[in-house]
Amino acid sequence: MPLHEKVHGHVVKQQQIANKCFGCGPGNESGLQLKFVLDKERQRFICRFRLPRRFVGPPAHAHGGIIATILDEAMGKVNKLHNLIALTGGMEVKYMKPVPLFKPLIVEGWELRVIGREHYRAAEIRNREGEVLATSTATFIEIDPHRMFARYLKKKHSDAT
Repeated sequence: MPLHEKVHGHVVKQQQIANKCFGCGPGNESGLQLKFVLDKERQRFICRFRLPRRFVGPPAHAHGGIIATILDEAMGKVNKLHNLIALTGGMEVKYMKPVPLFKPLIVEGWELRVIGREHYRAAEIRNREGEVLATSTATFIEIDPHRMFARYLKKKHSDAT
């Protein structure tokens, strides 16, 4: 839905885009709808959550792809510390113990180091007792979203007018 803003005697149309991200988007009813907070002291993004039945893999436990998605989302949130857009370039997941459905869980994501456009990150999922259930490391590549998605944004903009 376009918004209108007055700018010095002119009306400027702005396009409001709903966040439909599968991991964190409140506009995605089928998604995880994870809500992260920043632990400023430790520079980590943290989310407390429970997984419903629809994310089942093994009986009463989460599907491995959902676990990877949650870890990726936690690491991706670290982009906010640098006000940048970076996409997952590569990711390794270690599944330590089955991740249960319906139980309180926590995921944390943090930065390891930055080398040029490459941002190295880590994340882990723990249960209420503090046991590490899954870990991940990843390389995120910083991008210019206007260049990378220009063709898509132009198409969407022309579709909206």
